[in-house]
Amino acid sequence: MSLSRAHTSAFQREVPREGRVWTVRDDRGYPAPQDADGQRAMPFWSKPTRAQRIVTQVPAYADLRIAEIALREWLDDWLPALDRDGMLVGVNWSGPQATGFDLPPTEVAEWFAAPR
Repeated sequence: MSLSRAHTSAFQREVPREGRVWTVRDDRGYPAPQDADGQRAMPFWSKPTRAQRIVTQVPAYADLRIAEIALREWLDDWLPALDRDGMLVGVNWSGPQATGFDLPPTEVAEWFAAPR
């Protein structure tokens, strides 16, 4: 199993237990980095420690702070808005470049639609 796949599996397990997700922001808002193909993804983490690790270890994220979002708000408001805006969901990005899987919001929402 790849590291990105392992982080995705952890996201699916941990988010329902935590009842929230975490992202990062600054005074201007929430970053949504663009990949080489021009696609934007907004990162989310399943635990605050995962998000904090990126803020601490990735220079591009050093000026950001962690923001907590309740699971219901994320599912009902954030994911549909990201979908409308044509953005992807970055799932538990990790490592020195803050990378991982970027998935369509509808796919991520399906993970939490039915009881596991």
